[in-house]
This record gives sequence, structure tokens and C-alpha cells, in this order.
Amino acid sequence: MGQALQRAAQWTSAKGGSGGKLEFTKLNEELLNSIIQYVDGFGAKYADESKLVFKKPLTWQTTVSPDAISAPGLEDRGGDKISEAKADKDQPLFSIKRDGSDYECSAMTMEYCEQVLRASGDKKMIEIRACLEANRDPVANMLGERFATVEGDDNSIFRFIEEITKEIEQLAKQHAENEGNTEKQEEIEEKKLVLKMRLILLRLDQQLLNQSIAQITKDVRLTPIMVDGEVTILQELSGDDERKHVLETIDFWGDGYIFKNGCRAPPQRQLHGDIAYIEVRPFDGNMLYITANTSGYYLNKGPDNRGDMNYEKEGDAYRELVTLLKDKSAHFTEMIDKQEFHLKVQEKDDYMDARRVEEDDDDRESTAGYRPDRSKQKAEEDSKDKGQKQKAQKKKKLEPSLKWKALGMEEYQEPDKRETQKLKKKKTSPRMKTKTPVDAEDSFSESSTESEEEEEAVERRSETNADLPSEYWQIQKLVKYLKGGNQTATIIALCSMRDFNLAQETCQLAIRDVGGLEVLINLLDTEEVKCKIGSLKILKEISRNTQIRRAIADLGGLQTMVKILRDPDKDLKCLAAETIANVAKFRRARRTVRQHGGIKKLVGLLDCPIVSATSPEADKDAEVARSGALALWSCSKSKKNKEAMRKAGAIPLLAKLLKSPNENMLIPVVGTLQECASEPSYRLAIRTEGMIEDLVKNLKSQSDELQMHCASAIFKCAEEKETRDLVRQYGGLDPLVSLLQKTENKELLAAATGAIWKCAISPENVTRFQELRAIEQLVGLLNDQPEEVLVNVVGGLGELAKDPPNRMLVRKAGGIPPLVNLLTGTNQALLVNVTRAVGQCAEEQDNMVIIDKLDGVRLLWSLLKNQNPDVQASAAWAICPCIENAKDAGEMVRSFVGGLELIVSLLKSDHREVLASVCAAIANIAKDEENLAVITDHGVVPMLARLTNTVDDKLRRHLAEAIARCCNWGNNRTAFGREGAVAPLVKYLKSQDENVHRSTARALYQLSKNPENCITMHEAGVVQPLMKMVGSQDEDLQEASAGCIGNIRRLALANEKARYS
Repeated sequence: MGQALQRAAQWTSAKGGSGGKLEFTKLNEELLNSIIQYVDGFGAKYADESKLVFKKPLTWQTTVSPDAISAPGLEDRGGDKISEAKADKDQPLFSIKRDGSDYECSAMTMEYCEQVLRASGDKKMIEIRACLEANRDPVANMLGERFATVEGDDNSIFRFIEEITKEIEQLAKQHAENEGNTEKQEEIEEKKLVLKMRLILLRLDQQLLNQSIAQITKDVRLTPIMVDGEVTILQELSGDDERKHVLETIDFWGDGYIFKNGCRAPPQRQLHGDIAYIEVRPFDGNMLYITANTSGYYLNKGPDNRGDMNYEKEGDAYRELVTLLKDKSAHFTEMIDKQEFHLKVQEKDDYMDARRVEEDDDDRESTAGYRPDRSKQKAEEDSKDKGQKQKAQKKKKLEPSLKWKALGMEEYQEPDKRETQKLKKKKTSPRMKTKTPVDAEDSFSESSTESEEEEEAVERRSETNADLPSEYWQIQKLVKYLKGGNQTATIIALCSMRDFNLAQETCQLAIRDVGGLEVLINLLDTEEVKCKIGSLKILKEISRNTQIRRAIADLGGLQTMVKILRDPDKDLKCLAAETIANVAKFRRARRTVRQHGGIKKLVGLLDCPIVSATSPEADKDAEVARSGALALWSCSKSKKNKEAMRKAGAIPLLAKLLKSPNENMLIPVVGTLQECASEPSYRLAIRTEGMIEDLVKNLKSQSDELQMHCASAIFKCAEEKETRDLVRQYGGLDPLVSLLQKTENKELLAAATGAIWKCAISPENVTRFQELRAIEQLVGLLNDQPEEVLVNVVGGLGELAKDPPNRMLVRKAGGIPPLVNLLTGTNQALLVNVTRAVGQCAEEQDNMVIIDKLDGVRLLWSLLKNQNPDVQASAAWAICPCIENAKDAGEMVRSFVGGLELIVSLLKSDHREVLASVCAAIANIAKDEENLAVITDHGVVPMLARLTNTVDDKLRRHLAEAIARCCNWGNNRTAFGREGAVAPLVKYLKSQDENVHRSTARALYQLSKNPENCITMHEAGVVQPLMKMVGSQDEDLQEASAGCIGNIRRLALANEKARYS
């Protein structure tokens, strides 16, 4: 178990390495579950070993109260539970004692460990996690330091066996000499027990390591193509000019030979996962030698004196080459971002404009990446036509600086002289030089899926200064005092500036226009605390403005504020964190915070004790934690920031703060959790850390904002069944339904309906929703609501309608007409959910009558033309029950002009769900003979036959059903055989899904009515699996299998008879 915890388990820390914590990952969850299974039931398997007394007790903070433990040999002592049996030095074998507000557990046998685990109930994961975090090497505690986990070969067991063997031999000699030693005998027996225990733990260790290896091998690894791609891009950005290029040189190390698998590393190193070796010469350091391994990039020790590579790893591994180089070279970090600017600036001329009209928009966006072929072609064209080049240069001069574009100056006009001079002055200012790239895209360090919620703001300022209020000029005077005054004058100026209404845009822009932002940020680098506090208070207020927050980022204010987070002054830390929370509303700012170590420092602010008694010191600590949570909330909109927060140990700290009674604390904490809950690792942590109970409790809060964030977190976490069950167990369904009454708060309504939708996936929750009359309330929300609410309302109705009684309730509540009306919308997510809901309602014939009268089937059919495959699939699934339950369904389907041709044409789709749903619809359509004839004419047989090689069981099931139905017309059976559909169908019988067996047996039975198909089936080995299925409990499967075998047998008898007659 020691090696598995040290090598396989993934550890993190709350504060840069102190106090290791197990990360909330899938791998750790599997390891912990295996350990739980091992401990639970240990006494039944190993009765003697379970009573073996440990050398040192296992001690940890437990969630189990003393009252929960009841076993013989335990006695209560003032609320503590202590065992009567003791080890050496009066150490009890077991105890649970109060430690402040928590309990501390101490166990010295596996028997007591097992009892604690059983008493923890549904918190076993939390209990085992706490025990392992407090005892990083449990084997050393249990069996002694001689068995402590070590690097390299571990010979402790062999030495122990030799020691036991020698003692047994000595004891045997003493017996031979009639000198019996009872104590020695008992000591040897105890050592044998220790040895057996060590072997048991070693077996568990091996099991955990194998399990972790299986999990790790599933992870995405680097490939030679990925490595070549990254190196090629960086080669194009390298050169001799230090002012333009990111690196001096970068190339592959070695003789240049490339193996067939794309690797450049020698074969003996490929066995270790090495792909290639890269040598990089940065401008600001020595030559770097990098190993590209399947697990990532890392530094090696480079070639030795003989020129042979020393492959020994140095430092950490990185997923991207650029990330490693950013960590090793400050010049690279600065220039890689600037390089993106230069690549985006393109000279404009008439010829290129004409070419650009023909290019796709995606090409325009992809210019953030380097495209050497485009640049070379451009250079050749420019050299051919100097006149066009001069014209392009003139146009380029009229373009605004990209830095001004990033600040919102997109509506650029010809500046007069004064404005031009002002621009030049600001450009040459040393503080105005941005420390981070202005460009919003970061292909190297930011999630590509992260949305930019804040567009570039366009500043609309008056051309004349006549209408500016007096505050504008007064603030300008104060800024001058800030620039030239002494310490006292500076503090007075800051206080005076705070007297203005800093929430007013005029005041905010006045500070920026006269260089006040630069002065305020410079004040943050001083040693005077009062100046820092005054400056941060102003920055906190004005950073609510979009243009101001971008200017702060350009001036390097974020980096300075991140440094302040380490300051011992708590007021300073609060203000810095709150200002970061305001500024980090856009992607570049969030990236800057992460790259300068801000995430770890902000997570460190969360480490605040939760105490019931109030005191000035405790209130201040709570305010620091609240400010840190606010900043993390803003930063958590980035996927990479979420990962950095998790690695920094934010999850257990957020779980701790979630128990706070302070509403002001809870809002940013829950807001951060609901933002992070989009990641599976966070959803796992929220469930296993017991946060669902706190989220449900806060659903009953008086604060609409807190309720909204709690409901949103449940909405995202309820993707997993375990979470949905916990929400029900903690009574969370009732407050969710009660929130539907707050129709005026649309954000709260969207979150509550989303949580109801996801919770309704579990049938047990549906029963409770029926009792709470949730369906009637959801139907009432189908009118006059925004689309984000409608998507969730309709999704919830679709899940609830899976239960047959609820379909009637939807109809009685008047829900069918508004659902059908929503089929005419354009929102893709809404259309997917509406079609599902209508399809579920159509399972009942009375509902189908209403849907048919409202022309709902025609609307569903029209959605098959939608370009979104999810909408197409959902519409096709909904059509199936409509055809099954409609009166005169065949005539209804034929009445749709071009409808049959449309649905057959969808068999050309590449989307599996679309194919499965269309096959199911065709199986229903083919029940009508006239419709079957029409789709046969449209070529349904060869299209179905082309799909038969699929391995997807869902598609197999409905495809086989469609083939079985289509065999009932003309020569379709023969056509299927001619198209090669018979032999692949036989393979479907090897599936584990009985539904696939049933539909396949029907198809084979229909196809077996053609003699040639019988021969093909027999050659494919169909008889043996069909014989087994004849004994199935499913009557349809029995009958179809027997019918197919009968047809094959009759053909064989006919051939035999013909041969002898």
C-alpha cells in the first residue's frame, strides 16, 4: 500500500507543498474504493491479522462521533470513547477524542479500523481519505520503520524472513538441548504474523499499482506528430534578432534518422516512451536539452563529453513544449506573446483584399498561428509589385495600434496633432508597456473552449471637452498632486479622490485620461501601507468599468496585486483580492493571474477557521477568505485556472467554507463551486466531500442569489446518479420545486428548472416530483419565459414524461399545445428537448390525438431538415411513437410531401444517433405496405445494407428491425442478400444486448425465406448461436430463432431430396 500511495496516488497541497492532500481525480477515487473494499471485511478473511497490534497508532481527524461506535471492550470517558485493552506504555488500542470542534481517532489494530469505517456509513470515502492524508506511510505505522516505503529495491521482507529463520533454528537447538523458551516461541509466532500481514499488504499494493497503471494508460499521450508540430511552429518563430524572435535556435538532437513510427529516439529509449530529443538555445540562458516523452516534455542532462545523451530526468514534466520554455526563459515568455501581435498585423493591398474575399472566415481567425507558406508567398508577391507595396504601407500607417484596439479604440478616425502627440507620449511611457499579450487569443496557454463573455468595449467620447462635468477637471488636479506631492499630500489626494462618485464613468475615465491609473499602480510598489490601501480602494471601485480593467491589465497592475496577496496586512490582501476579482473578468487577465502564481496565493487566502463565536480577528480572517473566494470566482471561468485551483488544494478549503453561516461568504464560495462544477473532477469532489448536503441546506436561504448559485451547482453536478440520489436523501427536491414560484427572477428560475431536469433523470426522484405536483408548475412556465428557462423546463418535462402516469398529467395540465408550439423555434438546445418531450407524450394515444390535431407530426418531420444532427436524431426518435399511436398512420405519413424521401436520405448521415433514430423510424414506417413500396423505390435497401458493418449495439438493434420490416416487400430479401447484408447480421448474435438478439433474429428469419440467404447464413455459422437462443426466456426471440433454423433445415432437406430423386 505504501508504494501505491507514493507512486500512483496523486497528491497536492493547500499551500505550495505543506500538508499533502489527495487530489480529487478518477484515479484516486478508484484507489480509495479498492482500499475501502480491502478494509471492509478484513476481519472475516484474516481473523488473526486483524488483531495484530500496530507499532504506532494510525491517527486522523474523523467524521465519526463516539456515539456511533459500539463494540465490546469500549468505554465512555466524558464523551470520548476509549478501549479497555492497551498496548505498551499505556497506549489504548483505540480511542475517539474531541479535538476542538472535531474528533480525533486513533486505532492500533485493523479490527478497530474496520469498525470505524463501517460506522462512517456513506462517508467512507472521506474517512479513508483523511486517514491516508494524515498517515502518508501507513505500513510504517502498522508494522514498524523497517517496512517503511523506500525508493528502489526493497529487501526488508527477505531480511525479515532470514531473521525469523535464524531464530527458529536457534529455538530448535534449544529444544534439542531441553532448554525450552516459551517467550522466544511467542515472539517468533508474532513475527510470523507480522510477515503474513506484510505479504497481505504487499498483495494489496500490487493490486493498487496494477489498477493505477490500467487507468494511466487510458490517458492521452504525446505522439510524434504532435511533437513535430510544436517544434516546427517554434522553428518558424526563431532567429538571430533578439527583438523579434522567441528563441535563437531550436532543433531535434541526434543524427536525424526517423523511424517508421515517427520517433527519433533510439529503439532502446522508445521502450521508455521517448519520442525525440530537442536542443533549444534561448537568448537569455544556456542550451536546453529536452526529452519529448509520451508522458510529456522534460529537461534531461544533455550530452556528455563523449557526445552520448544523458537521459536522466531533471525537474517536472510538461504537457506542452511552450509551457516548459515559458518556465525556463523569461525572454521567451515575453516574446511569444509579442510574436502573436506581429503575426496578426498584415499589410493590406488591393491584391490581397481580392484574395481574402475568396477565403473562409476560419482562415482569417487562424492567423493567430504562424503560417510560413502564406508569409513567403506574400513576400514574393510584394517584391513583384512595388507600387502595390507602397500603397499598402500607406494604408498600414492609418491603422490604429493593436494595443489601442484592445482598449476599445475600434472606431478609429484620423487624429489631429494634439491627439497624435498624446498617443506617442503614452506609447513611449515605460509603465504603459504591457507585461502580458493584449491579444485575447492564447493558443498556447488558454482553453480553446473558454468563452469570452466580455467583448472589446468601444469608447464613445465627445469630440469637444465643453460638456465634461467639473468633477473631470477636479480629478485631474488631484492626480497632479498624486504625481508630485510628498507622502502626506499623496494620502490626502487619495482620500479626496475617494469623495467623488467613482461609480460614475466620467470620474473613472478622468483618472485614466490623465495618467492616474499609472500613478495608482505605481503606489502599490511603495512601502507605505496607507498609500497602498488608498490606491487599492480607488482601483477596486473604478475597475468595474470594462475599459479601466483592461487598462489595469495593460499597465501590469495584476502582477503587482498578486504580489500583495503575500503581504501580512489583511486589509491589503482583501482589497487586492477584490480588485483582482473585478479585473479578471476577461480572458487575458485570468491568464495573467495564473501565470504569475496568483491562483496558489488566492487559494491560500481560503484557509480560514470556521468559528461560531465572533471576534475582530475572526471577522477579519473571514473577510480575507471571502475576498479570495471572490477572486477565484472570477478566475474560475478559465478551464486551466480550474485545474490550477484543484492542484493548489482549493476543493477541501471550499468545502470547509461552505459550512459557514455567513451569507456574504457563501455566495462567492458557491459561485466558485458552480462555475467549477462543469469539470468532472470537481463534481466528484463535491459529492465525496459532503458538499451536496450543504448546497441543499442553502437552497432554503433567504438570499435569491445564494439559492440561484446552489441550484446551478446541483444542476451541473446532477449528471451523476450518485449526486441525484444524495440530493433526494438530503431533502433537496422540495426546495427546488418551491423555487418555481419565484417567476420574476429569471436567473434563479433557470437554475432551479435545470436542477429539476437533471434530478428527474432518476426514477426515484420522479416519484417525489409527482407528490410535489412539479409537472403542473413546469407546464405553467411554458409560456412567456426566456429560452434559457424554457430549455430546462422542457427538458424536465421530457424526463418526467418517461413515467406513463405523468404523460396524462402533462395533458391534463394543458402542456401539449405549448410544447407543440415550441417546435417552430430556432434554439437548437430547446428543439432537442422539445422533440424529446413531445415524443414521450406521444407514447399515449390520447396525447397523440392532440399532437396530430395541432399538426405536431408535420413539425417534427420538418425538423429532419435541420442542420444540427442532435435535432435530427431527437426528431426522428419522436416520430417513432407518433407513427405507432396515430390513427391511420400510413396515410398520415404519405401526406407529407417529400417526407419519405427526406427520411431515407438521412441514412447517409455520419452521426450514429441520427442513423439509429432514422432506422427506428423506418421500421415503423415500413409497417404500412404502400409506404414500404415508396421507400424501397427511394433506395432504402442498399442504404440499410451499407450500415450493417457497424459495431454500435444501439444502431445494430434498430437497423436489424428496419431490415426485418423491409423484407416484406417485393424482392427486398433477395436485394439484401445481393448487397451483402446477411453475413454481417450473423455477427450481431455475438452482442451482449438481448434487444439486439431479438431484432437480429427477426431479420434473419425474414431473410432466411430466400434460399441464397440461407446458404450465406449457414456458411457464416448462424445455426449454433440460434440454437442457444431457441432456449431463451423471450418468446419473440425463441420464435424467430426457431423459424430461421427451420427455413435453413427445410432448404437442406430439399437439396438432399433433389440429390437422391
